[in-house]
Amino acid sequence: MDRPDHLLSRLHMGKVLGFFIFIVSLFATTHGFALKLSAGDTVIVGLDTTDQRVLTLNRVLIIGNKITRDQIILRELTMKPGDTITAKHLQATLQRDRNKIYNLRLFNTVSIRLLQLSNTTIDFLIEVDERWYTFPIPIFELSDRNFNEWWQNYHHDFSRVNYGLRLYQYNFRGRNETLRLTAQFGFTRKFDLTYRIPYIDKKQKQGLSFSFDYSEPKNLAYFTEDHKLLYLEGRKTLKKTIGGSLSYTYRKSFYSTHAFNLEYEKSSVADTIAFRNPNFYFNGETQQRIASISYSFNSDHRDVQAYPLNGHRLTAFVEKTFGMFGSNVNQLAANVTYSFYKEIANKLYLSNFSSLLLSGPNNQPYSLYSALGYRQQFIRGYEIYVIEGPNFFMNKTTLKRRVFSRAWHLDFMPISQFRYLPIAIYLKGYLDAGYVQNYHRYEEEKINTRLSDKMLAGTGLGVDIVMLYDNVLRVEYTFNREGVSGFFFNIKKEF
Repeated sequence: MDRPDHLLSRLHMGKVLGFFIFIVSLFATTHGFALKLSAGDTVIVGLDTTDQRVLTLNRVLIIGNKITRDQIILRELTMKPGDTITAKHLQATLQRDRNKIYNLRLFNTVSIRLLQLSNTTIDFLIEVDERWYTFPIPIFELSDRNFNEWWQNYHHDFSRVNYGLRLYQYNFRGRNETLRLTAQFGFTRKFDLTYRIPYIDKKQKQGLSFSFDYSEPKNLAYFTEDHKLLYLEGRKTLKKTIGGSLSYTYRKSFYSTHAFNLEYEKSSVADTIAFRNPNFYFNGETQQRIASISYSFNSDHRDVQAYPLNGHRLTAFVEKTFGMFGSNVNQLAANVTYSFYKEIANKLYLSNFSSLLLSGPNNQPYSLYSALGYRQQFIRGYEIYVIEGPNFFMNKTTLKRRVFSRAWHLDFMPISQFRYLPIAIYLKGYLDAGYVQNYHRYEEEKINTRLSDKMLAGTGLGVDIVMLYDNVLRVEYTFNREGVSGFFFNIKKEF
């Protein structure tokens, strides 16, 4: 489950890479470099879509995949050689398959073209432009949950910055495997290793992932006061955490994935933390050993996962956490989310996201408190707050219009994987609402009650800039129900 000291928002150089290249492209435009429009991700079908003829697929040809194995791409296709389809259904089928291949996030562009061999026989030609897969990224990130909290609550204090190196190796061995290594210092010293294998069987339905992490923060959020995290800073390490996890995934169909996860974590805090917040681990304890078993389900029918405009998604998550070796922990939590996206007119889009969390029992150590305010689970206008409670509900609605969309090939770029530059700009309005039930402990102590057990709402206007490598820059001006307004900046999509 989300824990206050674990889910710190990340702002690193990789996230602003797209913005840097956007600036480079503007420089190129003003200095006479050649920019070519790209139509590489268009599905082209040279048949009458009202035709009732039955077509047989002869071959699937793939070009452009210098690293990616053919089977990773073929896994996403609805049709296999020898399969038949009517001509009128072909365009929609190819569009869905193109989206599925693009959603692997391995390619800048994907196109599927039809090669007609005879009146009833066809080939598919799939052309991909591979991304850059190796990212040794210097870490220079905020330790706080998001940019807005760092700027407003902690007065943009640069001592609250983490630094180090994070290595991402995407598409490892050409099998869409992901390897991540982290060596981080500064506000929080942290080392981790994650290895994800999406397919371990010939039918490409089963996968595994492993992770190991170790962290030693010298600054720690030990308590919440008026819905804001309180940090303690010391010369010595305030907390040590070591943990590992094993996940098994089963992707039965193109759109649905089941996952089972086992996790173990051992942590300890300094006496100072236990003194300042005896409920950090329960009854002033300084050590905690917990294990959890969870199941999650993901049914994803979005057109483009990086920034969806059409489709829907349903997720469900159930987790049982229990103490080990004397730790008095017992928690059951369930979270369900549903989102939909629809083009309601030309270049006008409506999207909606709902999330419901239920957990119990109510009496939990502070380290296991659930809250609105982490990851994407926040109401716009309340980014600087942590609103904790065992149960909450949230709904977010956005209406947006695309005002600019274009893609270029930057011939002057020395690395081919960065020559494709798409830019799309959306103007939007939004309305968020939610409710958080407070913890009994907070009610008894009469703290952190200002924003809990009441309806919360935020509304405003904003701009989304969607760029290469799934980067989304969001600038929003929001008014919340308490009458507070201001600009908020985020580097990720809304939901």
